[in-house]
Amino acid sequence: MTYAITQTCCNDAACVAVCPVNCIHPTPQEREFGSTEMLYVDPKSCIDCGACADACPVDAIFPVDSLPAAQQDYAAINAAYFAGRKPGQETGQGPGQETGQGVRGPNFHHWDAPSFERSLPSDFAPIRVAVVGTGPAGMYAAEDLLLHTNAEVTLVDRLPVAGGLVRYGVAPDHPATKKVGDTFARFHTHPRVRMHLGVEIGKDITAAELAAHHDAVIYAVGASTDRRIGIPGEELPGSISAAAFVAWYNAHPEVAPDAMDLSSERVVVAGNGNVALDVARILVADPSALAGTDIADHALAALRASKVREVVLLGRRGPEHAAYSASELLALRHLPDVELVVDDHDPRTGATVDGAAPDEKVALLRGVTRETVDWSRTPARGRRIVFRFHSAPVQVLGDDTVRAVRVTGDPGELDIPAGTLLRAVGYRGVPVAGLPFDEATGTVPHEGGRVTGMPGTYVVGWIKRGPSGGIGANRACAAETVGTLLDDAVAGALSSPAPAPKAFLRLARSRSRHVVDAKGLAAIDRAELARGRDGRRPRVKFGTVPELVAAAKDRRWKLPG
Repeated sequence: MTYAITQTCCNDAACVAVCPVNCIHPTPQEREFGSTEMLYVDPKSCIDCGACADACPVDAIFPVDSLPAAQQDYAAINAAYFAGRKPGQETGQGPGQETGQGVRGPNFHHWDAPSFERSLPSDFAPIRVAVVGTGPAGMYAAEDLLLHTNAEVTLVDRLPVAGGLVRYGVAPDHPATKKVGDTFARFHTHPRVRMHLGVEIGKDITAAELAAHHDAVIYAVGASTDRRIGIPGEELPGSISAAAFVAWYNAHPEVAPDAMDLSSERVVVAGNGNVALDVARILVADPSALAGTDIADHALAALRASKVREVVLLGRRGPEHAAYSASELLALRHLPDVELVVDDHDPRTGATVDGAAPDEKVALLRGVTRETVDWSRTPARGRRIVFRFHSAPVQVLGDDTVRAVRVTGDPGELDIPAGTLLRAVGYRGVPVAGLPFDEATGTVPHEGGRVTGMPGTYVVGWIKRGPSGGIGANRACAAETVGTLLDDAVAGALSSPAPAPKAFLRLARSRSRHVVDAKGLAAIDRAELARGRDGRRPRVKFGTVPELVAAAKDRRWKLPG
């Protein structure tokens, strides 16, 4: 028996670190690791020890003989990666290889003295580091500091709850991916962590004030807005960013419960990346299946009343260039009672699919229904998702709201009637007051994570490298930034903070009425879990800032069970 990885990999690489026979590839030392959408288990080398499954932070590795029907394709996908490769071709290092800096298995023991893997001087003085943002990028940086230095870490977030993209960016029907949040949550109560949630840097507290209270500051603020398409009519009501839609169904407190109108039968989604497929899947999924997830109550109610029957995914290039991962496409193929269709308007699409090699992602479209869609007709009965490749939006039509989307195609432009356009063409970072900002890239200029012209200030994650890479990609990104920070510390390039550690807490509470600490965050967690238990769901999130703050102060809730 062998194991198989069954989803787009988080690239955490903990599975690689624990494999005793080096059967998981590509490893962090291989060139493909930086661009692969998932890792693969070699069925010929796997010894069925199960170490990788135990180490996986998102529960994505299973024995092949116990794969459910919707995931059985992954046995062949894992095997196909190694077809035609000679033993050792993937890495050139044998079993027991050094897995490299930043690649470690989970740490589930009690907090011990940090292990200094970075060869720091024995007299290295403890430093105070603020991490702004509690999503994956910020928490990987915090983890690195806490496990491998004596640093004291201050966690700051503008929302009164931690989690960032794990809490508000992962689809509710992907609970395994959300489990990486449990790994990060262990550090919220670390003895060298102070937590100040509900504090916005650049608004409540300036960047200069934050820096004055810490030896160093790491900004992990992500890319919180969407890229624009840049076409006429894009500002019409009904033209919405996919980022806002994702935040809406995840109960983000900055998106109103009534922000989405699902009264039209057809929705057009511009883009074909993973976010585009996520929103398409949620729009046509059976609401009863979503009722067992942590989806926002208001979103579940809206989806139950939704009239949406057809979602059109526009890709300006061919299927061979589609940005979605194989696992996201497979998830659509296995949606109950949802038809998957490829619009055959352009002959290049069919030729590309038919000519694809078996191990190519585009080959997964074989067997999917093809038809030249007549867009003048109302959507057919039932629910379906239509891929339309070689087609891009050029104009949004309508007077007071979206009525149709004009798109390119073969033989020419045509109008697709729709009541909603969801823009899923990427995310973009926003400026942080007090930090430099590159408008062209939507990032903070830096060198190895060190903010240009600002000693002691660093960036990590999407605000550093742009909106690319999944959750686990932030581990290597954080390792680089923390390494740069520690080089500066050893070189004496950091300024020691003058105020005492408690002074920052007093400053934060004087500027914000909604400061939540680790105890308050734990109270929120207990309350949401208890609400979920009452509704037979994993949790029911609080959807407003006042609700979150009130829950943080309420100690009545008990852990489920």
